[in-house]
Amino acid sequence: MSNSKYILEVTNASKNFGGLQAINRLSFKVEDGLIFSIIGPNGAGKTTAINLITGIYPLTSGEIFFQGRNLYRKRPYQLAYMGIGRTFQNIQTFHHMTVRENVMVGLHTKSRCGFLKCLFHTPMVWEEEKRIREKTDAVLTFLDLEPKADVRVDELPYGDQKRVEIARSLAMEPKLLLLDEPVAGLNLQETEEIAQSILKIRKMGITVILVEHDMNFIMGISDMITVLNYGEKIAEGDSEAVRNNPKVIEAYLGKEL
Repeated sequence: MSNSKYILEVTNASKNFGGLQAINRLSFKVEDGLIFSIIGPNGAGKTTAINLITGIYPLTSGEIFFQGRNLYRKRPYQLAYMGIGRTFQNIQTFHHMTVRENVMVGLHTKSRCGFLKCLFHTPMVWEEEKRIREKTDAVLTFLDLEPKADVRVDELPYGDQKRVEIARSLAMEPKLLLLDEPVAGLNLQETEEIAQSILKIRKMGITVILVEHDMNFIMGISDMITVLNYGEKIAEGDSEAVRNNPKVIEAYLGKEL
């Protein structure tokens, strides 16, 4: 039975790729409304963990519950409808579409018009298109992207492209948003802008799971942190506890230090 305090519960999750065990009996719980970060050295299994939660990979063993519902065999599109959104390590935007058009794509899970209504352009279709555009513009304003709404994404700076991907996921109205390396490759100003955006998202009541290598970013924004190494959890706690944990120091700096 799932505790309603937790929006996500991962229990003894394992993932094997042939003879490689990428995740080994991983367990953690994410409280509703927090920023929860997953960190670890390269190859620790961080992105694999996100891919298990979002249905990209099936579990080899273990269980994952979202709001008390078992995610076993759920496909990514089903999880999107349930309220799980995500971004990717490598930006997955439609480069030749505008910022507004990219964000509108994120609203497909909220569409109520079927194929025939769209084919014949019924009044319901016009109403829905108006609603989608209004919602899109609200998200763009929220993330300070509205002035660039009609710019093609491939004409934007890299940091703005990252924010467009976050905006598209946010347009889905997720209950849980997973961000895979949202500040990778960004300068200090862009990193701070993303940090402020994530804090605003948390204020909306959306739970955020972060995977990131930038330790200053993680330590400054996270409510709770889980540390992985070689696919196993080696530490968990707030920023201070994780920063001073000997196992974490060893994983990042090596035994000789």
